[in-house]
Amino acid sequence: MKRREFITRLGSAAVAWPLVARAQQPGMPVIGFLDARSPDAMADRLRGFRQGLRDAGFVEGDNATILYRWAENALDRVPEMAAELVRRHVAVIVASGGIAVSLAAKAATAAVPIVFIVSEDPVRLGLVASLARPGGNLTGINFFNNELTAKQLELLHELVPRAGRVAVILNPATPTGETTLRDVEPAARAMGLQIQILRASTGPEIDAASATFARERPDAMFVSNDAFFNSRRVQLVQLAAHHRLPAIFSGREYTEMGGLMSYGTNVADAYRQTGIYAGRILKGVQPTDLPVVQSNKFELIINHQTARLFGLTVPDKLLIAADEVIE
Repeated sequence: MKRREFITRLGSAAVAWPLVARAQQPGMPVIGFLDARSPDAMADRLRGFRQGLRDAGFVEGDNATILYRWAENALDRVPEMAAELVRRHVAVIVASGGIAVSLAAKAATAAVPIVFIVSEDPVRLGLVASLARPGGNLTGINFFNNELTAKQLELLHELVPRAGRVAVILNPATPTGETTLRDVEPAARAMGLQIQILRASTGPEIDAASATFARERPDAMFVSNDAFFNSRRVQLVQLAAHHRLPAIFSGREYTEMGGLMSYGTNVADAYRQTGIYAGRILKGVQPTDLPVVQSNKFELIINHQTARLFGLTVPDKLLIAADEVIE
């Protein structure tokens, strides 16, 4: 081994060792963070979560440890991961990345506190008895991206008023796909739009949409809110760019990497609230005493540069209404 390489490795070990030692201190509370996606799709959301923990008085590696379990979009792995966290005797489980994760965590334990973050009504899903009085060992954050379908379609129609045919991409493998299908059809009828439903639950199925667009070109594209789609956002943004299709997405991560427009909950703030709840449970508060938080911070993001590349003129009404315009 070269001397410089040896010194570099030695220095890295010296820096890492105290963090590992602190993380293994007896009595330090452990949070199990369970997510259906991969960590590279979660940078902004994890920052929000850790900020919430700090707001509640906990810092990862200082006075709390986080065990991360990533399913890498393989939902069949989630139940065993949830069971493993229970066996590890974590103090609280954070269930993130889709409804299936929250349901798997609930099925794994009735004793370990669980903080979920879901885009559907948690009462209807059977996660809690009511929003004000959750009951049991679960509470969490409910954000409304799945209830914004009509508004998202309206914004897309305002930006591209001549669009008559909209391709709607949804995930048939999750309840969110059913919700999108239920809401988008009446909204499209009310606006006089024709919709083309494309179902995708894998990367290759998203690629197959490209062949569909080549044969039957739509005027615009609507990508429904879905944890899997968020993990494939680069692929979806590139799909829209390749076909020069005006598209609306559910979160700012899409527009920050070149997507045309997004409208939805400020999910990073919802994760901050999740961190606060996890911290409060570490302090001894019971889930039954923590009402479900309904996140109500919505944001409209427009990528003006992409609009110009597509030859679109963004109406002043939308520019004024936007929370952020990316130039």
